[in-house]
Amino acid sequence: MLVGLAVAIVVALLASRYVYQQVRRSTTVVVAPKFSPVVVAAAPLGLGVRLKASDLRILNWPLGQQPPGSFSRIEDCVDRALIAPVVANEVILDQRLARREAGAGLPAAIPEGMRAVSIRVDDVVAVAGFVQPGTMVDVMVTGDPSMTGRPGISITRTFLEDIRVLAAGQQVQQDATGKPQTVNVVTLLVTPEQSDMLALASTEGKIHLALRNTIDTKEVAPAAAYTSSLFLQAPPVVVASKPVVAPRPAVSGPAPYVMEMIRGDKLESKSFPDDAAR
Repeated sequence: MLVGLAVAIVVALLASRYVYQQVRRSTTVVVAPKFSPVVVAAAPLGLGVRLKASDLRILNWPLGQQPPGSFSRIEDCVDRALIAPVVANEVILDQRLARREAGAGLPAAIPEGMRAVSIRVDDVVAVAGFVQPGTMVDVMVTGDPSMTGRPGISITRTFLEDIRVLAAGQQVQQDATGKPQTVNVVTLLVTPEQSDMLALASTEGKIHLALRNTIDTKEVAPAAAYTSSLFLQAPPVVVASKPVVAPRPAVSGPAPYVMEMIRGDKLESKSFPDDAAR
């Protein structure tokens, strides 16, 4: 009887061990994650660079979480130029690449519908060399007194705001250390309408650039500054237009008295003014 009891206990232990092992196996099964290939930059690449296969590499990305516009094959990106700089391991996106027929360099970095306009600058206009590619600026123009129609009154006005600098001189990349660059020409990214205004301002007036924070995109539309407000601490002189005076209607006098007189066989009428109405 003791032997049978011992055998039963051993069988029960073996059975429980078997069940425990099966349950453990079923709960510790690890599902291998699924990945999708995504094309990234193999090294830092600058604006306008035409991509080569050696500039790119494949990185495994969680399936279903690929960034919109990403590529899974390197050959789909080759021979297309970057319209914005990228860093190493940054995902290459379709919206940051120019079309193959757009070429390379600065022209490829100009979005459709936009224009690149260059203006001559000096150390003052270029904000001591800190106006570099990728920075944002406001453009001001100072007009000659003869242009305002009011002799002796100069005017400075901000006519373009939040404009991107495409190039400083022939450089399309910022200095890695932020060191200022002395250049003679700055190229701005503007709309066709803004390009006309910029060309006119550079010809007829003197241009200044105001450097602004790249994340500050709010348009302020500041009021124009006049010579009188700058030196005399007085509000700008505004020449009021002459009021148009409507012609006064003609005032007719009171109706005269009419008296009929008979002289012989003739009837005559004579008018006399109404003196009482005066």
